Amino acid sequence: MSYAQKRIALVTGCSGFIGFHLCQCLLSNGFEVHGIDSLNDYYDPNLKLKRQARLESQPHMHIVNDKIETPGLLMAMMEDSKPDAVIHLAAQAGVRYSIDNPRAYLEANLIGTFELLEAARTHPPAHMLMASTSSIYGANADMPYKESAKVDTQMSFYAATKKSNEAMAHSYSHLFDLPITMFRFFTVYGPWGRPDMALFKFTKAILNGDPIDVYNHGKMRRDFTYVTDLVEGIRLLIDAVPAPPAQGGPVCPNDNLSPVAPWRTVNIGNSTSVPLMEFIEAIEAATGQVAKKNMMPMQAGDVPATWADADLLRTLTGYAPQKSVKDGVAAFVEWYQTQYQAATS
Repeated sequence: MSYAQKRIALVTGCSGFIGFHLCQCLLSNGFEVHGIDSLNDYYDPNLKLKRQARLESQPHMHIVNDKIETPGLLMAMMEDSKPDAVIHLAAQAGVRYSIDNPRAYLEANLIGTFELLEAARTHPPAHMLMASTSSIYGANADMPYKESAKVDTQMSFYAATKKSNEAMAHSYSHLFDLPITMFRFFTVYGPWGRPDMALFKFTKAILNGDPIDVYNHGKMRRDFTYVTDLVEGIRLLIDAVPAPPAQGGPVCPNDNLSPVAPWRTVNIGNSTSVPLMEFIEAIEAATGQVAKKNMMPMQAGDVPATWADADLLRTLTGYAPQKSVKDGVAAFVEWYQTQYQAATS
């Protein structure tokens, strides 16, 4: 395949945890990738710079460092790159941070997404894929979570902005015939992960002999999804373009394909709800150390459990995430000890 024949992808949030792995996946599958990342200081920008340096060392990777909410920036990038696929990952992340800093979510998650939708309206890609979250299911008690479930009880402002993104995307999909897939991902973990996530914090504390805070007294469950499983699902969904209503319909009982737009949501999860204490045991096994545990009450904005029904992903792509928590945690701990800890010690 020549350079001119390469498929082109635009990835927002390219130097973030998921964006980094997705760009690597796309590059290894023959894509030319144009990325944008603000390199903000929500967590250590040096980790983002290390990810970015790895991406920039590869041919056919082009990166702009700026905020997606900058007026007209995404419009110019899409006019210049003419992407076949747009994968929108850039967002202010974190449930708890949204309680104290809601404006950051307003600007990145709502205004930034608006700028992207306006750019896509003018320079429509063949398919736009946009990150949503399992947090959108909020107070729903029926599990596993199905895409067809009603999602009106978000528990954090972060989740509320993601619900708003889904609604914004649906309106643009309907008005301008833009094929859009919203993917809802579930507690993503793995090498190069975010320092604010539980796996990173727990591993660091356990190796240092420090106690870890275990919320809801350990009575939590999560559908832990290994990062390379997630990005492979995203890559395969690029070719699962939602059909206009007149040309197709739902493909399985969970499919919430819109009746008025080429728009749907897809869960990407491991289809297993793992107890938090079992997750901690996997870290203890990988580190060879026993955690000192501070049992704490539930945090504001959090939910006790998540669990994905991934039948729609399998129907659309033939793919299902497969990495076990034991193997995934071991891979993270190895990365942390041999690469991250060694580089920062």
